Amino acid sequence: MKSPASAARWHLATCHGCGLLSRAGHEHAARCPRCGSPLHTRKPDSIARTWAFIVAAAILYIPANLLPIMETSSLFGAQDDTIMSGVVYLWISGSWHLALVVFIASILVPMAKLFALIVLVLSVQLRARWQPVQRTRLYRLVELVGRWSMLDVYVVTLLVALVQLEALATIRPGTGALAFGAVVVLTMFAAMSFDPRLIWDSMEKDDA
Repeated sequence: MKSPASAARWHLATCHGCGLLSRAGHEHAARCPRCGSPLHTRKPDSIARTWAFIVAAAILYIPANLLPIMETSSLFGAQDDTIMSGVVYLWISGSWHLALVVFIASILVPMAKLFALIVLVLSVQLRARWQPVQRTRLYRLVELVGRWSMLDVYVVTLLVALVQLEALATIRPGTGALAFGAVVVLTMFAAMSFDPRLIWDSMEKDDA
């Protein structure tokens, strides 16, 4: 059975600015006739950009979990809390449901996003032909849940805003919060730079 021709084979591209379908240039020189945005059949340097964001996020994932995400100072002393120490405290105090939510959103989800992005990029580079529909759905899922990985950063921000008794207690975001926020942002950029249309390019038969 002959595979249907893709828009890229006919040098057609959808404008990212206005959505108009137009003919793209071979060297990404064509512009949309309606809004003037550059046209390209695939995102330029998609694989290289995605790998750069993945590697940077993987490096920062380690200090994000090891460094304190919140620093608390009061009349009774100072305390530094990491993500895992917060999960353990919630579990011991009986709030196991909150501990489970924090553990999934702050530890499992970023790790799963990195793993999923690595699988997607490697499958494209190896021109894998297995389960393209499922891989496309996996990409959409990674793109969807990206912003919800900021749970710990949201909690620390709310606590800093709510605690006004500076003489009795002071809550400051720790270094881990900065690293954790960078991990979330980098994984979001990695998902944005990856072009899911590359998954389907390997399904086409070579013209040669």
